[in-house]
Amino acid sequence: MKKRVLFYLVALVSTVSLQSCVTNYVVSKPATYAKEYKTDAKLASIDINKMEQDKQQLINSFLAEKAASLANAKNSIKNSEIAKAIMHNKTIDNILTEAQTYLGTPYRYGGMTRNGIDCSAFVLSVFGAAAGLSLPRVAASQSQEGETVEKENLQKGDLIFFSHGRRISHVGIVESVDDNGEVKFIHAATSKGVMVSSLNDSYWGPKYRFGKRIIKENGEAYNNLATTTPASSGTSF
Repeated sequence: MKKRVLFYLVALVSTVSLQSCVTNYVVSKPATYAKEYKTDAKLASIDINKMEQDKQQLINSFLAEKAASLANAKNSIKNSEIAKAIMHNKTIDNILTEAQTYLGTPYRYGGMTRNGIDCSAFVLSVFGAAAGLSLPRVAASQSQEGETVEKENLQKGDLIFFSHGRRISHVGIVESVDDNGEVKFIHAATSKGVMVSSLNDSYWGPKYRFGKRIIKENGEAYNNLATTTPASSGTSF
């Protein structure tokens, strides 16, 4: 009897213990999975945020680098333009300074020295000495060089051409343009030699034909002037 009671008691305890283990297993397992899922989700969220931050930093870095490059390019262009303007002004100043040293030089048809010079030889000599350019010998040929400039756009250093008829026969160098648009030029005239005249003059005004710009804004010459046309007698009036 005692053995049977002891057997039932052991069986009961074993059954209760087994049910407790099963219950603990069933309840605790899903809780472990939920915890692991939440942890993985949080890690995934952190990774995505980190990627977005890295992406934005990369974009910002690229934009900053591009902005810096554009700023440097603008500064380079600005400095280049300033340098060109300085070169241009210096070249024109040299031309006019050289031209003024001829003031009072007598006119001589076909002459090419300070003892006597004609209009085209005067221009040829000035541009050669001041700018290192080799212009053609006669005015008609010089008028084929450079870029055509409208009268209202003439500037210091431009060449201006004149004629009695169809053929260009005289040339001068623009010395100044005032606020009223009056153009003064230096040239070798038959009457008084190298002198300064005005396009408002009743004699020169009607004979004016067009202007040419020989020196570009960067101080270089149009048409890459490098050789001299074979010498011949100059033509002037």
